[in-house]
Amino acid sequence: MELNNIKHAPGAKHAKRRVGRGIGSGLGKTAGRGHKGQKSRSGGYHKVGFEGGQMPLQRRLPKRGFKSTTLKYNAEVTLAALEQLGAAEVDMNSLKEAGLVAHIARVVKVVKTGELTKAVKLNGIGATAGAKAAIEAAGGTVA
Repeated sequence: MELNNIKHAPGAKHAKRRVGRGIGSGLGKTAGRGHKGQKSRSGGYHKVGFEGGQMPLQRRLPKRGFKSTTLKYNAEVTLAALEQLGAAEVDMNSLKEAGLVAHIARVVKVVKTGELTKAVKLNGIGATAGAKAAIEAAGGTVA
């Protein structure tokens, strides 16, 4: 094989569709757009969810729910993750450096998922009641 012999696999490349180039091409005159109507015109189309003037579905349905913008600043860490981290003292910066919480996080809480056997001291990090009991049972403290 030489560089000048390299070709694409058969069927991998196909010619671009050239519309509006005469009757013989099969896509002349209306260029595959049919006759008249909004979709046949240049620049003519509708926005997403437009239903021809009928009240769109997303406006017919009732508004529901709420998503707090402050949630992105909250993070959770599991007991299993603390076990893997293996640090004696854990604070916000050590969790961020380990990649366990996002750098944007401001509030971190430990949740009771998994087991903890090592004594861990938490500084500036909250814990659920179950997680706090598990940490203290392993000989750690929650400050």
